[in-house]
Amino acid sequence: MSRNEAINNVKAFASNGRFIEELSKRVAVPTQSAVPESHKDLWVYLEGILTPDFEKLGCDVSVHQNPVADGGPFLVARRIEDERLPTIFCYGHGDVVQGMEGEWQNDLDPWATTIIDDRIYGRGTADNKGQHTINMLALDAVLKARGRLGFNLIFLVEMSEEIGSPGLREFCAANKDLLKADVLIASDGPRVAPNTPTIMLGVRGAMEFSLIADLRQEDHHSGNWGGIIADPTVVLAHALTTIMDRDGKILIDAWLPKDLPDYVRPALKDCPFDPGESADKPDEHWGEPGLTIVERLCAWNSFDVLAMDVGDAKNPVNAIPKRAAMHCALRFIVGTNTDEVVPALRKHLDKHGFTMIDITQPDHNPAYQASRHDPNLPWVKWAANSVEQTLGQSPQVLPNGAGSLPNDIFCDLLGMPTIWVPHSYNSCGQHAPDEHLLAPLVEEGLKMMTGIFWDAGELGQDFEQGLEQKAKQKP
Repeated sequence: MSRNEAINNVKAFASNGRFIEELSKRVAVPTQSAVPESHKDLWVYLEGILTPDFEKLGCDVSVHQNPVADGGPFLVARRIEDERLPTIFCYGHGDVVQGMEGEWQNDLDPWATTIIDDRIYGRGTADNKGQHTINMLALDAVLKARGRLGFNLIFLVEMSEEIGSPGLREFCAANKDLLKADVLIASDGPRVAPNTPTIMLGVRGAMEFSLIADLRQEDHHSGNWGGIIADPTVVLAHALTTIMDRDGKILIDAWLPKDLPDYVRPALKDCPFDPGESADKPDEHWGEPGLTIVERLCAWNSFDVLAMDVGDAKNPVNAIPKRAAMHCALRFIVGTNTDEVVPALRKHLDKHGFTMIDITQPDHNPAYQASRHDPNLPWVKWAANSVEQTLGQSPQVLPNGAGSLPNDIFCDLLGMPTIWVPHSYNSCGQHAPDEHLLAPLVEEGLKMMTGIFWDAGELGQDFEQGLEQKAKQKP
């Protein structure tokens, strides 16, 4: 069977019910890693759902306890056909954010797949159950067409990504031989635009911290005390104006990138950003001046206030609160010294007279480090050529995407180039009610990944030399 026949066969999975059948059984497991009552479901997903499916792919499967107490388990599926062949490392996460039952349109059940027009709704459809389901079906299509993959496969699935991947670094460090591979090819996150196939080679890092103004022992009546005691909310608000200006420019120099490699801005030139049908659009004035929208997303750092904790907004009382907290996040690119972020903030606040504000950090901070690769690497050019051959359209290649993943563990700790081929888009509703996949992107994803895995199987034992040659060829 040929490459085109394999792609045509897998394309049918999007319309004949095969993809929905596989996705539905996965969405049905409420794998909420931030909900203690759901931790048993993390094991059900790996042992009861994924293990049999990987065994059907001819993989040896093992499920491992997380070395960190608050982390979920790991699954490792291995199919080693010939040690001399290239080894591809795939990744997915089976945990999801909270279901948010009752908040979905028309009271949709987050733990069921519901198809409305070209949307496939359900918690985890986009992040990440749907995406690793696409990749597993593509592997199945290649196996059925060729009778073998033609490469070695290692597939890691973790169950704690939504809480910062605790234990993943320790697990990978302790199992380098088990996980050794030549390249990561995986799927997560959104495309830059629904109609633009995208390849990401890294991610921005993410770290969180809280600013807390805890000024006194108790709240005080705003009439009897108003005007003579400091309001902690106002104190935090004024501190915020020294961290970021009214147009979103970061004002702490130590938080800003220093130098960008020569390949970054050319790679982002003319890159689109299309959120899809969302009514929300980027604010042209917001962020670092002089940068395009995509440069602000992928080639710069961003600071955001995620939540404020003060008083009771649903039942306010006439009292000046004793305490206010501002929970913040910094997304950062390679070159940001994360060891200096909080010390620089402390120094900055003290300089501006805000010594009364405390800074606290969660465990596992930063949750993810930044990573980035050169689009000119042979593996990258090879993958881009494969996508173009399949879809007849060149993919947009990003040195790093805007979101965050544990990618630095794979490229820095395990030492492999990383290629992410996302199957979702910016208005997918991940981490919110109404999470969904677009059916046309599912079909394209199945075709792209089948093409990539087919082409990987043709690299052969002298794959490094073959990779160089194929990377130079245009489809």
